[in-house]
Amino acid sequence: MIMQETNITIQETTNETILKFNSTKILINGGSYEFSNIDEAKNSPLAQQLFYLPFVKKIFITANFIAIQRFDIVQWIDVQEEVREQIEAYIADGNIVVKEEVSSTKKEAVEVYAEATPNPAVMKFGTNKALTQTDVEFKNIEEASKSSPLAQAIFNFPFVKEVFISDNYISITKYAMLEWNEVFAEVRSFIREYLLEGKTIIKELPNEVSSNKTDEKIIPKVKLEGIPAQIVDILDEYIKPAVAGDGGNIAFRSYDEQNKIVSVILQGACSGCPSSTATLKNGIETLLKEMLPNQINEVVAING
Repeated sequence: MIMQETNITIQETTNETILKFNSTKILINGGSYEFSNIDEAKNSPLAQQLFYLPFVKKIFITANFIAIQRFDIVQWIDVQEEVREQIEAYIADGNIVVKEEVSSTKKEAVEVYAEATPNPAVMKFGTNKALTQTDVEFKNIEEASKSSPLAQAIFNFPFVKEVFISDNYISITKYAMLEWNEVFAEVRSFIREYLLEGKTIIKELPNEVSSNKTDEKIIPKVKLEGIPAQIVDILDEYIKPAVAGDGGNIAFRSYDEQNKIVSVILQGACSGCPSSTATLKNGIETLLKEMLPNQINEVVAING
């Protein structure tokens, strides 16, 4: 009998503080687990071991990868190989990643609520369960089938046009064939049952660059410095929390230093609504001009 060799590979994410460690071996049977400290990780010996590393802030474990968020006391380039080797050795020795309950009469309490957004085509479904550490957006069931079983299942509703999954909510964009008040209760119940059953939410992060899309929607994955870094900090602190409350997200795309033009991508409830696009664009532009005087001429908002 040939034993499966365990290999751990490193993958960057759109959040520079989070690194993803992909495994060739299945880590858990289903669902996902998120731990914010060593006490929360009492059912995961691996997570507890990783929390002894002083720079580890959060750990997210799913079927085939472990995502780790670091504190700012280190850079990933200085410690990522050490972490990769530690995870690989732990798994290769056959140690338990998470002590999963095989059978239990007591299910984890999962709450899902529906919330209208400023975009009438989009409904936000919030939950008390952590869904992902990296925002993901899917335009069709084909995209979803490669990355997210949950999004793929949601696309089976014929009225679903787009799905956006963030930290603890899902924004769903519908076609104009019906109104949300006719179907939101059914969708909410479906999402709740899916999460209660512990099914996989995201099995793999989608590629940043699609083979048939080389246009303006590609988000660069480079370490930002100077004005771009300041722009991202401002978006993270002042804009993102506000739009997340309405089921949306703003992603920085680029900064044209010569023309002083900022490009951002609108996702979730922020995308596709002309009035929302104009309002957000003007709001972001005003804020950036105030906080970065003489550095911003214009903000270009691109629908995700």
